[in-house]
Amino acid sequence: MSDIKRQKLESTETMSEQLQVYLRSDAATLPTRGSKLAAGWDLYASEAGVIPGHGQGLIGTDISIIVPAGTYGRIAPRSGLAVKHGISTGAGVIDYDYRGEVKIVLFNHSATDFKIEKGDRIAQLILEKIVNCEISAISEAELTQTERGAGGFGSTGKN
Repeated sequence: MSDIKRQKLESTETMSEQLQVYLRSDAATLPTRGSKLAAGWDLYASEAGVIPGHGQGLIGTDISIIVPAGTYGRIAPRSGLAVKHGISTGAGVIDYDYRGEVKIVLFNHSATDFKIEKGDRIAQLILEKIVNCEISAISEAELTQTERGAGGFGSTGKN
């Protein structure tokens, strides 16, 4: 077994089955769930900021995380911010091996500037299962045929 494959195997053996969070400063807040069975954990701003109308911004959380084995963290909008203020999230994938600060890209789809205060809930973290597999190139002959074929962008109907 190669050294690289051995390192990969050893690192997966030490992966935890729980979400681990490092609070990087006193400004950080441990993520919380709105209810016991909520899909995501609310993420909190560690700093004040303004997301300009029809603009975007980057807000810090001052946390670093380790997601459970076989998952990645997806940063998702909070429904109340989306419905009431037109705020959504972007660039929201946290890989198992990322250890830097979790920062939140926010888009403001309204015309009004959106103020964020330290401690505001600004997004949610959802854990999603993934498949980490090998990749291989194939020939056109190996590309299996389906009923849909190459149809895309509305090819299956209007609605």
